Amino acid sequence: MNARRLRASLRGWGGVGAMAVVCALAAVFALLLPVTQSRGNDAEDLAGQGTATGDQIRAPKCTDPEKQSLSPSSGDQDGKTVQKIKKRGYLIIGVDQNSYRFGYRDPNSESDDAELEGFDIDLAHEIADKIVGAKPNNVRFRAIPTDQRIPAIQDEKVDMVVRTMTINCDRLKQVAFSSPYFETGQQVLAPKKSGITGLDKSLAKKRICTAKGSTAWDSLDAAEKDGALPASADFRDRTVPNQLDCLVRLQLGEADAVVTDGALAASQAAQDPTVGLKGEPFTDEFYGVAMKKGADDLVRRVNQILVDYRKDGWRTSYDKWLAESLGESSGPPPVQYK
Repeated sequence: MNARRLRASLRGWGGVGAMAVVCALAAVFALLLPVTQSRGNDAEDLAGQGTATGDQIRAPKCTDPEKQSLSPSSGDQDGKTVQKIKKRGYLIIGVDQNSYRFGYRDPNSESDDAELEGFDIDLAHEIADKIVGAKPNNVRFRAIPTDQRIPAIQDEKVDMVVRTMTINCDRLKQVAFSSPYFETGQQVLAPKKSGITGLDKSLAKKRICTAKGSTAWDSLDAAEKDGALPASADFRDRTVPNQLDCLVRLQLGEADAVVTDGALAASQAAQDPTVGLKGEPFTDEFYGVAMKKGADDLVRRVNQILVDYRKDGWRTSYDKWLAESLGESSGPPPVQYK
């Protein structure tokens, strides 16, 4: 789904008013309570080269980061990273528990220990089933704030992150990514009754909330430098640990607008019927599964799993979780390897 198709598909999403309150509470306790795996597993909660000199050849400029992943490989070519995971018997995957329809806890669950579910959670289970085997306790989820996704990978607290994580050039310097499994774009979310119309002069002197460590902040910074965003727009010191915190601030009147991925913005609009998307997406971004740099065998294995998942499970998961708010999809984004 490119930005043009996304603009066409972001239409009426029914209100789920109670969800906003429940998710607000979830956001408060996200870093305090353990995340339980929906298959009964234990889980936990987590809060280059030297500079070139002289006549050395400069590294090529990063372009099309979504096309920089390694080619797929099957299980018979597993290296030490995958073998270590198999020996352990389970995957450790960083996820979100506050992103409605991507990774969240069902607020209507009658259980005291509501299961994690959503589009990203489906993919995480598929990866665990294919690498470790479709058996109980094959994955342990860890809830990770937006700005802790990369540190969690680098510090080996997780094997990978499946958490609406955009592939970009800066992040490719720090972690490895799979091929893309979802396409979206940055968009403005604001109260329906506000005069905000999108990324334009209507944001002058407005307080804009973004998640710390997200691509939204970088997009606003670039837009301000290009003159697309008024210089009086206040976003530099209005970051929060998790994206859902922005919706809460919007509801409390502590922010005038939110900028986030259009897919996440649509899910937030589904939680609160008083807010809506304003204007069109102003970037094209791709989600990927993030892993530690150097874990080439794991990257290749995940890419092979994605090859198969795009044929079957992707559409089923999209229709279940995202079609209601994003509309019909033409399918997963096209893939090209380096």
